[in-house]
Amino acid sequence: MVDHEVDTPAGTAVVDADAVDRRGAMAVSSDGVLARVRAGAGELTGALRRVAEHVLSDPEAAARATIVELAERSGTSPATITRFCRAMGFEGYADLRLGIAAETGRARSAGWTVDIGREIQPSDPLSRVLDQIMAADTRAMHDTAALLDLGEVERAAVAIAGASRVNIFGASGSALVGEEMQFSLHRIGVAAWAWSDVHEGLASAALLGVGDVALGISHTGQTRETIEMLAEAGSRGATTVALTGFPRSPLAELADIVLVTASQATTFRPDALSARHPQLVVLDLLYIAVAQRTHDRAHAAFRRTAQAVDGHKAEKGATS
Repeated sequence: MVDHEVDTPAGTAVVDADAVDRRGAMAVSSDGVLARVRAGAGELTGALRRVAEHVLSDPEAAARATIVELAERSGTSPATITRFCRAMGFEGYADLRLGIAAETGRARSAGWTVDIGREIQPSDPLSRVLDQIMAADTRAMHDTAALLDLGEVERAAVAIAGASRVNIFGASGSALVGEEMQFSLHRIGVAAWAWSDVHEGLASAALLGVGDVALGISHTGQTRETIEMLAEAGSRGATTVALTGFPRSPLAELADIVLVTASQATTFRPDALSARHPQLVVLDLLYIAVAQRTHDRAHAAFRRTAQAVDGHKAEKGATS
C-alpha cells in the first residue's frame, strides 16, 4: 500500500490510497451526490475532509466554482480536489460539478428551498418549524432512494423469506426501529425476534445457524453492542444484514448485505434521530419485498392475525 500526503495549512495528513480507490469504484450517478459526500466525509482526513465540508456547506457555490476557486475556498490545492473527486466516485471535477448542479437544481424544482441547516430559534413559529422538518425529511428520503442498492434489498428479502428464524439487533433509538420491523414480519408469519439487550441478543445470536438471518440496525454503524450481536450471528453461519448510514462502518464491514440510508440533521434532531424515517422506509420496503415472496403464506397469516385482534377494536360511537 502506498500512502499519499495531502496538503493542509499546518502540514500534511496521510490518506490511504487504497481506501480512496475503493471509494472511487462505487457506481456513479448524478443522484445522491451530496448524500455520498456526507456519508464519506467521516472517513476522510485533512484536506480531503475540508473539501467535503466546504462542498456540503454551500453546494450551489461549489457547483459554480472552478477547480482553482474551490481549492482556494477550502484552503487546499487543485490536486486535492481531483483526489476528492476520485474518492467520491467521479473521474474528474467537471463530473462532480455537473452532479451537484443537477441535484441542487432538482431540489429547487421540488420546492426544497428551506435552509435545512438553519438553527431553529425559540421564537420561530410552528409553521416555519414544520417547513424545515418537512424539507429535511423530504431531502433525506430522496437521498436514501438514491443511495439504496435495490439489489441488496432483493438479496435481504430472499434471505428473510426463506429463513427459519430472523433476529433483529439494535440499541436505543435503533431498537425502536427494529421492534417495528419485528412486528411487521411477525404479522405475516415470519419467525422474528428483536433484541436490544446485549446479553439476551448474544445468547439468541449464538443459537442461529445457516439459513437464519440477523439484521443489525445502527445509523453510525459503530454501536458496539449491535456489532457484537451481528458478529456472533455471522460466526454461527447466519446471513447478516446491516442497516446503516455509513457503508464503510464497522457494522457494514462485517455484514453480508448492506442497506444504506441518509439523514438530514436539524436543530434538536441530530443525524441519529433524523435517520429514523429513512430507516423505517427502507425496512418497510424490505418487509413488502418479503411479503411479495411469501404471498400466500403472508396473506393467510395477515388475515388470521387481523381477525385475532378485531374483537378489541372499539365500536363506532362507543365510550370508554
